[in-house]
Amino acid sequence: MPTIAESTVLVTGSVAPDFRLREAEGGLVARDDFADSDALLVAFICNHCPYVVHISSALASFAREFMPRGLSIVAINSNDAVRYPADSFEAMVEEKRRAGYPFPYLHDETQQVAKAYGAVCTPDLFLFDGEMKLAYRGRFDESTPGNDKPVSGDDLRDAVTALLTGKPLPENPSPSMGCSIKWKEG
Repeated sequence: MPTIAESTVLVTGSVAPDFRLREAEGGLVARDDFADSDALLVAFICNHCPYVVHISSALASFAREFMPRGLSIVAINSNDAVRYPADSFEAMVEEKRRAGYPFPYLHDETQQVAKAYGAVCTPDLFLFDGEMKLAYRGRFDESTPGNDKPVSGDDLRDAVTALLTGKPLPENPSPSMGCSIKWKEG
């Protein structure tokens, strides 16, 4: 049974911490690569968490819907791949292909990026505006493995739509919930 964690909702307006990480398809991707984006979603995910597996195809579809509308997306795997080999870089390459992610999938081997963001679970979603200021941190939707609610992406969809159209974002978003990030020992 995975350890379940819920994110805490941070104060909006904090600037997206910098990152420069290796991408599953090769090369490095940095936060500043998205400086001209209307909005940036930073999604902490992994390969094996049942909560991520539950939404992976819907997240890929969500990306295909919103990336042409001005949303940039980057996913980051920060799990300890030594203790959790299903989250190794090699497995990330296959997972990106399997899930059909049209966005960069990055490996945070040192876990410093997850710590800088305050990420606690997978999935943990951070939505930033065009100035790289946090506008939303919350869940994808109300569906979780076993609760029989359809995977819709409605919570994130409402936030992204509001942000891209200049409307007020949802107040008091529900926190992300999923498996705790698998931190390295020590």
